[in-house]
Amino acid sequence: MSQDTPKKFYQMSIPERLAHLEEQTDLSAEDLAALAGESGLSVSAADHMIENVVGLHSLPLGIAQNFIINGREVLVPMAIEEPSVVASASFMAKLARPTGGFHASTTAPEMIGQMQLLDLKDPAKARDEILFHKADLLAEIADLDPLLKSLGGGPRDLEVRLVGESPIGSFLVVHLVYDVRDVMGANAVNTAVEALAPRIEALTGGRVHLRILSNLADRRLARATVSIKLADLAFEGFSGERVRDGVIEAWAFAVADPYRAATHNKGIMNAVDPIVIATGNDWRAVEAGAHAYAARSGRYTSLTTWGKDEQGNLSGSIEMPMAVGIVGGATRVHPTAKACLKLMGVKSAAELAEIIVSVGLAQNLAALRALSTEGIQKGHMALHARQVAIAAGAREEQVEMLARQLVSEKRIRIDRAQEILRSWSE
Repeated sequence: MSQDTPKKFYQMSIPERLAHLEEQTDLSAEDLAALAGESGLSVSAADHMIENVVGLHSLPLGIAQNFIINGREVLVPMAIEEPSVVASASFMAKLARPTGGFHASTTAPEMIGQMQLLDLKDPAKARDEILFHKADLLAEIADLDPLLKSLGGGPRDLEVRLVGESPIGSFLVVHLVYDVRDVMGANAVNTAVEALAPRIEALTGGRVHLRILSNLADRRLARATVSIKLADLAFEGFSGERVRDGVIEAWAFAVADPYRAATHNKGIMNAVDPIVIATGNDWRAVEAGAHAYAARSGRYTSLTTWGKDEQGNLSGSIEMPMAVGIVGGATRVHPTAKACLKLMGVKSAAELAEIIVSVGLAQNLAALRALSTEGIQKGHMALHARQVAIAAGAREEQVEMLARQLVSEKRIRIDRAQEILRSWSE
């Protein structure tokens, strides 16, 4: 590499990457130290977050590059142990730049709190009674969270549905639709349904059993779209048309077959979860919502859609629940989570959700492109070889050379790595 040619981010050493971030962003020395793992979450702070703390468990934190989302350049932190995800998402983002990158939007940040209403003599009458008093019930909890109310959040609607068949017979489910603004929403919603339950019981003569947030946040959706030019899809003997059609054909497999759809959507979550984790949000809730939403038709299917536009370019879209926040919880306790939010420059939970689904769409494209052309293993296994080399006991200066040999032999196994290391020491 010429001395005049600037290094790309992936070619830099870790100190150089941190120095680059310092130049390109408004991150403080404290923020950079948190990203570097030098002054992140302490054991004493962790001891206040969960029970029975004995230490910390770390994940690699990478920065996905090249993303333009709604016209804004975004650096995306991703906490993940799996190789190739950060690189492949970054490369797909690069392909999307000539068409303006990703365009994303969200619906209102409305979550659902559920109340299970049992022991009803007349479920239909109880339902009518709740709906007749809906305005009063919503007004009763309107001031429950003054801060949330001041920000424009609070109760929005009450819905009642009959569960006709269950192992315990029929019962009613009351849904409280609650606008949670920039928080994830679990605590706010759970508090609201707890407060409303006695009034529901008094109106109906029934018994409110469970009172809990639903993680199927289908009122709080995030969407993203992208278009890739045919010329930018072509590579190594694969024409743009062949790549485009291969992606669409691979996507059709996921649409039609739940066995394929499970792996297809897992690939999306390969990019979604790392950002949710990096920002201190609840990745388990997001996972649950995503997979439940994928089965909303009664059959599990793809969270994305791929096709071609009028110009013949590849076009894709994604829609999924995205219950994330930038206020409260670990997002404000964990120093690294705070630094990650600052790095992205997000000002609202909606903006964070838009970034997350855009990266999920990019990663889905990366997987479909690889699967339908050169195969998923080529790029992934080259990176995996480094992990195998380290696991085999390679010293730092040996890792890259050993990984290259494993890849060239197409025998990326720990026993072969150990065999090579022994031969080098003889």
